[in-house]
Amino acid sequence: MSEELISKKELLELAGISYGQLYRWKRKDLIPEEWFVRKSTFTGQETFFPKEKILERINKIQTMKENLSLDELADMFSPSLSDLQLDKDELIKRNIVSNAVMNFYLETDQSGPNFNFSRMLEVYVLEKLLQSGEINLDEGKMLLQVLKDNAALIKQKSCELIITRKLGVSSCLLLINAEDVHFERGTKIVVQVSLMTCMEEIKSKLL
Repeated sequence: MSEELISKKELLELAGISYGQLYRWKRKDLIPEEWFVRKSTFTGQETFFPKEKILERINKIQTMKENLSLDELADMFSPSLSDLQLDKDELIKRNIVSNAVMNFYLETDQSGPNFNFSRMLEVYVLEKLLQSGEINLDEGKMLLQVLKDNAALIKQKSCELIITRKLGVSSCLLLINAEDVHFERGTKIVVQVSLMTCMEEIKSKLL
């Protein structure tokens, strides 16, 4: 599960951006600090990035910067909108969750019809994975419990939700800033979801 890395030189050439642009976006918190990975090479210290994540992020910045300022983009990419509260009908209206998945969520969570950003993330991830057919309802309950138990940890970090199955038994875990994870033989990774990406998708719907 080790991520493919891309060097800074390759990134600048491939994305068609300058060194100055890259570090301006970093200062504006459009690109997370932990994506700048320092490694020793035969020429000395070099900076590398998780290839898939950084290319996807740069593509989003370039696509959206015509309509949004860098500060507005930073708000979108930052992982929490702590003061935001929306009710369930508004979430359904904005296509963050379907009516059926919302009803299932409220059966397992008795906190009421108003949603802060943490609960929006929970219901959005649940919607995404149930609608894709990747998980069943029991696994949905399990992932909700993992997200709720670790809500305080899911901040400006590289968090990934993983669901595995072995011999018909499912497990759910949250990886935080993990570069490499190995499972015992016969374990199938059913789902691997970046929570930061999910947060960005929610914000793009809210914007």
